[in-house]
Amino acid sequence: CSGRGSSLCSPHLTPDEQQLLLDIRRKKAQLLQEIQTLKDEMAEVTAEMEALDTGEDSKNNPKSKQMSIGRKKFNMDPKKGIEYLIDHGLLKNTPDDIAQFLYKGEGLNKTAIGDYLGERNDFNQSVLDAFVCLHDFTDLILVQALRQFLWSFRLPGEAQKIDRMMERFAHRYCELNPSIFQHPDTCFVLSFAIIMLNTSLHNPAVKDKQTIEQFITMNRGIDNGDDLPRELLE
Repeated sequence: CSGRGSSLCSPHLTPDEQQLLLDIRRKKAQLLQEIQTLKDEMAEVTAEMEALDTGEDSKNNPKSKQMSIGRKKFNMDPKKGIEYLIDHGLLKNTPDDIAQFLYKGEGLNKTAIGDYLGERNDFNQSVLDAFVCLHDFTDLILVQALRQFLWSFRLPGEAQKIDRMMERFAHRYCELNPSIFQHPDTCFVLSFAIIMLNTSLHNPAVKDKQTIEQFITMNRGIDNGDDLPRELLE
């Protein structure tokens, strides 16, 4: 025997006992899956019950009630929430309409927004493009633009998703401020450096805080081989 199942192949167990343990493990995994499914169903029912318990306007306006349900569904499962809103005629199935809904963000969880925008399928990426284009970074310094962008949602945990989002941000910023950087890649790299610096400065576990000189040194030559102006980095 080899692999993960080797622990079951003990010389102290008979073949029947080994099979019994395997069956128990399979049943346990199946039970855990059923429990998770039940939790998801209960969460949906809870969301619908909470949505039904709204003010007079919602009671007299079915669309308002459905919108409330859709938002709660979105916060639990972004894909299902969007599908619900489209099915009930509250959203058009277009990147622009969904992006507007996410950008307004009324009643939406920012983590859920980030999760939806971070999905790699073509449609979600089109929504991300439309979402980024709703931001106006004209004449904003990079830190201000980053703050505005990252306030509208919460970055997901996966590095690939963050890369896609920050790449779109960098292109949008450079499109609106063409004289700042020689290439969007520069904006992309510096944006990541600013995010890491901010995380480091606000993390009590990091004892050796990065100095301004270290930050400037770290970002030398990132503008197509040239250094960025010191005043831009400060």
